[in-house]
Amino acid sequence: MAKANKIVYMGTGRRKSSIARVRLVEGTGKITINGKDIEEFFDLETLKVIVRQPLTVTNTLAKYDVICSVYGGGVSGQAGAIRHGIARALNEANSEYRPALKSNGFLTRDPRMKERKKYGLKKARKAPQFSKR
Repeated sequence: MAKANKIVYMGTGRRKSSIARVRLVEGTGKITINGKDIEEFFDLETLKVIVRQPLTVTNTLAKYDVICSVYGGGVSGQAGAIRHGIARALNEANSEYRPALKSNGFLTRDPRMKERKKYGLKKARKAPQFSKR
């Protein structure tokens, strides 16, 4: 856990219906998600790469420990939310990282959400089968 004398940078990330609260603490590069190590939390290697992307772009993989809590959505949305939160926290830690993070699109909130269901339809756009008689 973070000690009182260490500097902590905060960032909130969102993707689809997932929300991640991220804390960056100066350390050795350990990533903890919901009390578990990243290796335990994510099974797929691609999701682990997605989470580490902002740290690798700014060359701070071994400089900060990442402690985050994430809820809502699925594993892909959670990985994207954590990435967004880490990027925001890195931007708060050092504003010189902003151009690299911005050019890779890590600071941009992905606006794609599930479309709501409309009345008279079965789903957002799927209509009931047409019958002439």
